[in-house]
Amino acid sequence: MAIPPQIRAQAAAAQLLFWLPRPVRRLLAGPPLRLDGQELSLDAQLLLRLQKLNGGGLVNGSVAQSRTLLELGTHLVNGKRIEPVSAREIQIPAEGGPLDATLYTPAGLPEPSGLLVFFHGGGWVVGSRATHDNASRYLAKQAGVRVLSVEYRMAPEHPFPAPVKDALASFAYAHAKAAELGADPDRIAVGGDSAGGNLAAVVALETTRAGGPAPAFQLLIYPAVDFTTRRRSRELFANDLFLTDESIKWFQGHYVPEGTDLADPRLSPLLASDHSGLPPAFVVTAGFDPLRDEGEAYAEKLRDAGVQVGLSRQPDLIHGFLNFTGVGSRFREAVSEMAGALRLGLAETKTR
Repeated sequence: MAIPPQIRAQAAAAQLLFWLPRPVRRLLAGPPLRLDGQELSLDAQLLLRLQKLNGGGLVNGSVAQSRTLLELGTHLVNGKRIEPVSAREIQIPAEGGPLDATLYTPAGLPEPSGLLVFFHGGGWVVGSRATHDNASRYLAKQAGVRVLSVEYRMAPEHPFPAPVKDALASFAYAHAKAAELGADPDRIAVGGDSAGGNLAAVVALETTRAGGPAPAFQLLIYPAVDFTTRRRSRELFANDLFLTDESIKWFQGHYVPEGTDLADPRLSPLLASDHSGLPPAFVVTAGFDPLRDEGEAYAEKLRDAGVQVGLSRQPDLIHGFLNFTGVGSRFREAVSEMAGALRLGLAETKTR
């Protein structure tokens, strides 16, 4: 999608705001926001102020309008394209037809390397490889791995379980074609943010239970893992913090067909009967996120099952921060931490 000149200008202006002196940024952002014993970071609060002024958000009108506006809004927060990272277009065979995917490779990365099969967020309805282009580049470069970002089918055109089938097909392809992708088949991770984190968790669960090739590591970024329960964070952070309770309901209404069992582990991996034997995981949550508590419950569930788990709550951040690395150093700090965990997780695989 071509970037309109006005969006380019707005993006430049937005990025400049985050370089202003702290007292000026605080004045623009408003008084500190404190909830649940946490204080929202100044970077996050300023970003929310800009979002409100621009009328942005995850859901804006119809599905088509929401997709378009999210694509355009991404340019306000992504920053300059991260280089040197090459991008190669790939097609993945799948039940519903070939899936487009992008293979990101940092310059100078030897073969074979670790590989992250990445599923973008957006409630299974919005978002794309394009909205997560710089996030994929950032993870690839900082973690020193290849990243295969997958354009899985989305609702409402393709509701559950179509995205799950696509995610499983993508991992199977990555493992079978590891040599062609420049990857070590024993060092393939799955990961994603929000809805993508859900798909990554489901892939790890389903492949492990099937007894076939399974991921070596899971990177679960503020994942949605339980459709059956409203936890405390859903109430605390229901409004005005990027992901809202209203938008969560909107996404679920499009993704989950009427009559579906919400306890199906392919929807709610937290509710699977057995989590033992799953690959090591790094679970990331945001303090001011409606999905915070279910993500942390999943980390606890994995730990209780004997799975090696790292849990990192970013107490001062909001849902979606993976995509905000172009504005404010606080977001980059958080994403760099998860990239480090991915690097370490796949490096340790070589010694296990």
